[in-house]
Amino acid sequence: MPQITITHIETIIVDLPTIRPHHLSMAVMKKQSMVIIRLFCSDGIEGLGESTTIGGISYADEFPEGIKLAIDTYFTPLLIGQNPTQTNAIMKMLDKNISGNNFAKSGIETALLDAQGKRLGVPVSSLFGGAITNTLPVLWTLASGNTQKDIDEALQLISEKRHNTFKLKIGRKDPETDIAHVAAIKAALGSGIKVTVDVNQAWSESVAKRAIKKLQDAGIDLIEQPLVKSDFDGLARLTEYFEIPIMADEAVATVQDAFKLAKVRAASVFALKISKSGGLTNIQKQAAIAQGAGISLYGGTMLEGTIGSLATAHLCATLPNLDWGTELFGPLLLSDDIVKKTIVYQNHALEIPEGSGLGIELDMNQIEKYKRN
Repeated sequence: MPQITITHIETIIVDLPTIRPHHLSMAVMKKQSMVIIRLFCSDGIEGLGESTTIGGISYADEFPEGIKLAIDTYFTPLLIGQNPTQTNAIMKMLDKNISGNNFAKSGIETALLDAQGKRLGVPVSSLFGGAITNTLPVLWTLASGNTQKDIDEALQLISEKRHNTFKLKIGRKDPETDIAHVAAIKAALGSGIKVTVDVNQAWSESVAKRAIKKLQDAGIDLIEQPLVKSDFDGLARLTEYFEIPIMADEAVATVQDAFKLAKVRAASVFALKISKSGGLTNIQKQAAIAQGAGISLYGGTMLEGTIGSLATAHLCATLPNLDWGTELFGPLLLSDDIVKKTIVYQNHALEIPEGSGLGIELDMNQIEKYKRN
């Protein structure tokens, strides 16, 4: 039997509009730009991947145009002719030859795993030992910027049984304004509904101490990344000082970060994101470190579309300590999709589709409609 090889790779930037402006501490999003990766193999199998970041270049040092250029110019010549069944060997080769570029690497690894799952007739989760569950809890981010609109939106979603946990992006405004906004929403929704906040690195440690105390008193359930990602010692002090759990997000980008954070007890929860860590295999390693250290897990998002969200979902479905569920709501924030069958969200959860690989197929008419020329 001849060896299977990668024959060619196609990258496409698609721009999908959001259902409303989405307010972050560093940007306001009105569309999501995704790099879709199509990896073609000599056995006729096509693997799909997605590399997506937030707010252009405001969130990370990778951005859609640069990701596409890097894959087309540097990744593809290394990948053509390689055996796509050897995912670990390929990722090791990419790490040796290409520094950083974790968002791009994540999309490539997803495409390799999707192809291998299709080749073997198994879901991607089976490549990581098999799924514990076929559904994952999913929260919703309230990010209209208006307190009453956020309350109304949350109550509607609760009544529809679509979500029962909500996250608020804060940090763009002064802390007192943000605290009043969050506290009002928590009071309106009641103690039975979880409300978390994501500060997106916006506070100093002194500001965080004052603000987190008030948020804790207001009944908020979780504080995400209050300090700049490099301040591990500050995160450790906040984690020790407060009863409310502190979650590391941007701080836990790599496997090495996970080890260092666990060593100094700088978080109660790790947010796992395939893009920042360079792929599913690396967040599996982060998850193992967290489990050994007694740290809970949360399935994070870069507001990916269906491909990236399902890649994370397949890995998260294999984890025993996903105590804080996920935020894999990215496809719900978009007003349209590029796959033939969209993810089902109901009963506060997403359903991982049956089928081999990721379990999805591109809709090429939709790709043509939204691709960037």
